[in-house]
Amino acid sequence: MHKLQALAKEADLTITNEQARQFLVYRSLLLEWNEKMNLTGITDPEAINIKHFIDSLLVLHKDWIPQGAQVVDVGSGAGFPGLPLAIVREDLQLTYADSLKKRLGFLDEVIRKIDIKQNKTVHGRAEDLGRNKIYREQFIVPVARPVASMDVLLEYTLPFVKPGGCMIAWKGPNATEEITAAEAAAEKLGAAIGEVYKIEVLGMERLLVRVDKRKPTPARYPRRPAAIQKKPL
Repeated sequence: MHKLQALAKEADLTITNEQARQFLVYRSLLLEWNEKMNLTGITDPEAINIKHFIDSLLVLHKDWIPQGAQVVDVGSGAGFPGLPLAIVREDLQLTYADSLKKRLGFLDEVIRKIDIKQNKTVHGRAEDLGRNKIYREQFIVPVARPVASMDVLLEYTLPFVKPGGCMIAWKGPNATEEITAAEAAAEKLGAAIGEVYKIEVLGMERLLVRVDKRKPTPARYPRRPAAIQKKPL
């Protein structure tokens, strides 16, 4: 059994031999490209397995992502959580949105080398793509593993979600008050905070937050970044 498969088992997840091989290729490319550009500050192989790969997959403990769902990874960076989900859930249709073309070049190479289908990258800022009719309210599940506060994150991501879908955010263990404070922002954007899933595994503590989209987001959102940062909803 590959080390990653053993870690997955400990986290109550399943990774096949072929998926473990794909993750190895992904990790190798991540470390190779990281020497040329800043993709991750985590470079220890074991830490990558846990803090990037396993962490991205913890959402699979829940049935929040429907079979065959259209998923967008907003601000995908090095591909977390989207690419690990695409490896393990081949049924998903993944779009990776990022403002930096170099990062998308990395993702394109990983997608090609590990040969996963129904995956594509798109260049642009979230606030622009969220207003573009090609992407606005076209996804069942946007995912984000951000550094932004929850209210800011919601304004960037909820415009992508179809009514009836949900946005999923990866937050730290101390984010409970931040999540509660974002309830008003969610309501203004046509959504509501749903389930908050707390998990502790492999030395990680994580809150996974499901935000349910109930009606279309008003056309005035998302605002420009300066307005979002200066006066969060």
